[in-house]
Amino acid sequence: MSTDARMKLLQILRTQGLTELPEPVQLASGNYSRYFIDGKVALGAGDDLRLAAEAITGRVTDAGVEFDSVGGLTLGADALCAAIAVVSGANWFIVRKEAKGRGTNRLVEGTRIGEGHRVLLIDDVVTTGGSILKAYESVQATGAQVVAAVTLADRGDDARRSFDKLGVPYFPMATYEDMGIPAIGTETASSA
Repeated sequence: MSTDARMKLLQILRTQGLTELPEPVQLASGNYSRYFIDGKVALGAGDDLRLAAEAITGRVTDAGVEFDSVGGLTLGADALCAAIAVVSGANWFIVRKEAKGRGTNRLVEGTRIGEGHRVLLIDDVVTTGGSILKAYESVQATGAQVVAAVTLADRGDDARRSFDKLGVPYFPMATYEDMGIPAIGTETASSA
């Protein structure tokens, strides 16, 4: 991955996706923060989404990771996994938050993954890793192998620890340090 592409992506995330709010808001993780990172807004322009897909694909392939399928939990992974599929030639899928309760009743939609599939797991913004780990469990249940996990931005250190324990390479494209914000859970009462 070129350093230039990563720096451009970082700039996009900082300028288009990061908002400092006057009061803390509750995040999906249940934590509170005045710093809100919206990966979907940051990558709303097609050129920015393509840049992110190319940077992510470059980062994992530079690390020697080979994948044939890419996906993650809806809604954070939707645009990213489709764009990465286009850039890399991989198949894409989306993990539902819960089964639909009708039709095929599948949690994983899109490419039918299973034994023999090498999956690149994607999420946009991670705080504690709950969403991406839920997607990991759903992928593992199909028999597919998660070969790496990537996030646009990681607000803390929990996801890295979790993936380290699982033996899965983890690549945040931007950390809280890169974004210039405090790690989740470290904001003081005066800053939160």
